[in-house]
Amino acid sequence: MGFQDLRFDVNLSILFTELPLLERPAAAAAAGFDAVELWWPWADSPTPPQEELDRLRNALRAAGTRLVGLNLYAGRLPGPDRGALSLPGEESDRFRANIDVAADFAASLGCRALNALYGNRVEGVDPREQDALALENLALAARAADRIGATLLIEALNAPESPHYPLVSSRAALEVVDAVNAATGLGNAAFLMDLYHLSRGGEDLHRVIDAHAARAGHVQIADDPGRGAPGTGGLDFADLLDRLTKAGYDGWIGLEYTPGGPGADDFQWLS
Repeated sequence: MGFQDLRFDVNLSILFTELPLLERPAAAAAAGFDAVELWWPWADSPTPPQEELDRLRNALRAAGTRLVGLNLYAGRLPGPDRGALSLPGEESDRFRANIDVAADFAASLGCRALNALYGNRVEGVDPREQDALALENLALAARAADRIGATLLIEALNAPESPHYPLVSSRAALEVVDAVNAATGLGNAAFLMDLYHLSRGGEDLHRVIDAHAARAGHVQIADDPGRGAPGTGGLDFADLLDRLTKAGYDGWIGLEYTPGGPGADDFQWLS
């Protein structure tokens, strides 16, 4: 198969980070991409000033880049946090304050995928309490996503890198997807299939793709080990992406890998 037949977007929160945020959309366009995704760009603010939202929106439009995925507020990312929605107290409140801000920003750019990172376990807090709070907040996020015609994504990370994150398998993430859909009746929660995290967590990627491609609302890739571009690790992306296509997935594939450093061609593998 040819990679040119697939729909790739570039994650501007991990690639082109040598540039200021507002210059990254143009850099992505110059590299040949017309679609991008983002972690929530304001790690310290779930509700940034309107002028900051406007500047980013204008930069994306001026570059001709379509926003196809946006994380809801997730705390310090990159950093020690892995989401806020299951954390009692201030962080949960910050997540809730962000929901409509992020949804409205996404809607203004035609973005139809919102990713909600679950959050780490908190020492001294009953996991059942965190899970109940998470379901409540995810239901709110799913309703906001439904308002703009979007999908709410639930992502599994990997235990070696995120030891306090409870969703470290496809099974765990899909259980949350099912719980959210049952709670809202909307059916708009879906699995974010990150092949790097699943591989790093020891899952059989062939099995995951064959079993769950129909439930994937978005796919992200990086090679394993190293989280670099395809070809820098041990995963066979010609095989994996062909299998994904044959399993019926035709959505966006987010390039969420670390750049190779000065002089590296991070997108040569696409040719």
